[in-house]
Amino acid sequence: MLASVPAAACRFKRLSDRPRALRAQSFSLRVFLSENTSLTGPHHGYPRPQLQRSDWTSLNGRWRFRFDEHDCLGCPADVKDWPLEIVVPYPPESSASGIGDRGFHKSCWYQRDFTCKPGRSRVILHFGAVDYSARVWINGQLAVTHEGGHTPFSADITEMLNADGQQVLTVRAEDDPHDLTKPRGKQDWQLEPHSIWYPRTTGIWQTVWLERVNPVHIAKIRWTPRLEGFQIGLEARIFGDTGDDASLELELRHGDRLLAKDRYRVVDGEVDRYVVLSDPGIDDFRNELLWSPERPTLLEAKLRLWIKGEMVDEVASYTALRSANVLRDRFMLNGRPYVLRMVLDQGYWPETLLAAPSDEALKRDVELAKAMGFNGVRKHQKIEDPRYLYWADKLGLLVWEEMPSAYRFTRGAIQRTIREWTEAIDRDYSHPCIIVWVPFNESWGVPELPSVQAHRHAVEALYHLTKTLDQTRAVIGNDGWESSATDIIGIHDYDSNLEHIRQRYGPEVEPEKLFDRRRPGGRVLTLDGYPHQGQPIMLSEFGGIAFQGRSEAGVKKIWGYTEIADAETFAQVYEALMDTIVNTALFSGFCYTQFADTFQEANGLLYADRTPKIPLERVRKVTSRSRTYIPGGV
Repeated sequence: MLASVPAAACRFKRLSDRPRALRAQSFSLRVFLSENTSLTGPHHGYPRPQLQRSDWTSLNGRWRFRFDEHDCLGCPADVKDWPLEIVVPYPPESSASGIGDRGFHKSCWYQRDFTCKPGRSRVILHFGAVDYSARVWINGQLAVTHEGGHTPFSADITEMLNADGQQVLTVRAEDDPHDLTKPRGKQDWQLEPHSIWYPRTTGIWQTVWLERVNPVHIAKIRWTPRLEGFQIGLEARIFGDTGDDASLELELRHGDRLLAKDRYRVVDGEVDRYVVLSDPGIDDFRNELLWSPERPTLLEAKLRLWIKGEMVDEVASYTALRSANVLRDRFMLNGRPYVLRMVLDQGYWPETLLAAPSDEALKRDVELAKAMGFNGVRKHQKIEDPRYLYWADKLGLLVWEEMPSAYRFTRGAIQRTIREWTEAIDRDYSHPCIIVWVPFNESWGVPELPSVQAHRHAVEALYHLTKTLDQTRAVIGNDGWESSATDIIGIHDYDSNLEHIRQRYGPEVEPEKLFDRRRPGGRVLTLDGYPHQGQPIMLSEFGGIAFQGRSEAGVKKIWGYTEIADAETFAQVYEALMDTIVNTALFSGFCYTQFADTFQEANGLLYADRTPKIPLERVRKVTSRSRTYIPGGV
């Protein structure tokens, strides 16, 4: 981990006028929080794992806060009082924030003071995510606006800083709780969470941070592995006037072994190169350099920007050598058929909602998925914090990334989805753990796919746009049913009757009959004009076995597809169901619902606080069981 910016450069002031009610309030959290909370907030790790600098500071911690009940405050000067205090980056609906207000609020305001003296370097202000739209001021000057609740944005605030070093940062977040045309994922539009929807997340929910950079600096890097030829693609974008004598130095290592050290000329602010590694030829030696869940080999990178013999910027990064693609009816990892054993993960925590309690909590979620025998997760209706992807990269866990849905079909909804989805792909393109992109889920936001051409065109457009932005990964246009443009056909089927499952998907079932006659959830699996063309078939949602086992705070009535009364029955039903699915040759992968209980939805393998319902080793034993019906099956 890179060190934070020296205290002399940026120092944050305590908020002295704390409301009496909040002074008396205890911020007691059960998981991961208490020992890590300070003036700069709980430890969330470096917010941008694949482009790290040493000169940075977290702005997480205690901020002044207020709701804008009548949505009438337009600029910081309009805000006359700050009755509340909030712990950033936890949303005000969460208990960890110190607010815990889950009512309907269209907009809210944040403010804090900090000390940051101007210098020769530029000061960049970053936001990991603010739901849904944000306006940001420094010392009363508008610095940046952004729309999209799941993607990052930043601003160069150098010219707005006061000379004496005393600065004021103000944020207005707008998030209409009733607007169903914005991508909102599982955030409920009703006052109380119902069915499969959960409490809303408003405002700041990922790290706010500062970094100092040279006026000419590395603004962006992007890695593209090409297994054929043992190559790593590097795209770098340089901000500022480089003149005619600038070069970018790349140092690539695997542990202590130097793999490459090259320097490339910067032309028009860009460097685009493929680095050819020495191919050992023999598979045993090749495998040492390949990334997979079983062997998550990361290649460490250092990039240095040189201008006229002077190094003006240095960043740390990492990449990996791996391929993820589809070949006929199988998913392929590093050129070999690979059975995906995934679990659906919604990324909610009881005390912090969509925001992670800490970096340790994100790491623990990756470790728990692997401990239960899964080699991947389907991040459901959430663009996850980059720190989760970092731990998935480092520890070895595959990820399907899925766009949070809007729920009404309008031109505005599609425009919003396209903009935010494009930003998400741009942010996460270089993570080796990501193997599949999913723009739509279960026809949410496009409910008339079988009959309305515009809805079909939206799915097909997002599919092709995603393939244009990333030619290296598989794309599922609409996961669950009503497939059209897709590289993988995902099926959602929550039938708990094992005989029904065998009859639908057993060895005697021909794929064409499956798609002509079967309608899990009452939906056709493929749209007219899009027959099965040999793509892999995956059971991408199944299970949903609800077992509560203990009372949970705030949960009055549990919800699930099948309810079980005791732990031993729960374990036996899981084992029988998983054994059936693992040994169904038709499926090239599966995704069990779900990783952990999420509010009223009690169908997790873990409780909401990540306590196992049954021993992890018992889950792992059946989840990772070898196939018996496929010769050489994984």
